[in-house]
Amino acid sequence: MADRGAPLSSQHWRLVSAMVAAVRARWGEPDSGIWEIRGPRRHHVHTKAMCWLTATRAAEISDHLLGKERPDLLELADTIREEVLEHGWSDHHKSFVGAYDSAEMDASVLTIGLSGMIDPRDDRFVRTVDAVERELRVKHGVYRYRCEDGLPGVEGTFNICTAWLIQSLAAIGRLDQARDLLDAYVGLAGPTGLMSEEWDPDSGLALGNHPQAYSHLGLIDAVRAVTDAQQRAG
Repeated sequence: MADRGAPLSSQHWRLVSAMVAAVRARWGEPDSGIWEIRGPRRHHVHTKAMCWLTATRAAEISDHLLGKERPDLLELADTIREEVLEHGWSDHHKSFVGAYDSAEMDASVLTIGLSGMIDPRDDRFVRTVDAVERELRVKHGVYRYRCEDGLPGVEGTFNICTAWLIQSLAAIGRLDQARDLLDAYVGLAGPTGLMSEEWDPDSGLALGNHPQAYSHLGLIDAVRAVTDAQQRAG
């Protein structure tokens, strides 16, 4: 909102302050991750990236709204980032992984490049994009993860994860691949133009919640990412 000139009120800042207080108090704790996996709590890379983003954006909003620099927030963000870059990277897999000391790939790690925590052109992020494609992509869908999550049944690819991969491909300069995957992603919409939560690459059927807002949000972000990349490429 702030970077687009939208007015921000004191209520907005109180909300941001509450979020920062929560991050400051709890960012170092293990958790169940964005997917709420039924299992031992771990230090999920996506969670830490979102904590970093909260602190970073709070510092920017403080400067924009209050005219006050917040070096304490930038220091907090730097501390989180340094830990993620050290412990979220797997030398064995040559990519970032879903959680510290984990052997499992999780599509949500793409957030580290999409959020700006790491430059998308950084070789570590490029390798992570490669790992997601290699381990989680099937046809034109991307699974959240392929590990045991404590839940019964089998799920399909997760549409918002596919959107994240499209954005990541555009960010690292693989524009043709991003466009091709975007075209396939658009094709997942049903006759009403609505998108489900998941897609089964074997049967071609839509699965999960329908319609799913996050799938549509992912579509919007993916289109913007590809369009912006095309404009930069001239």
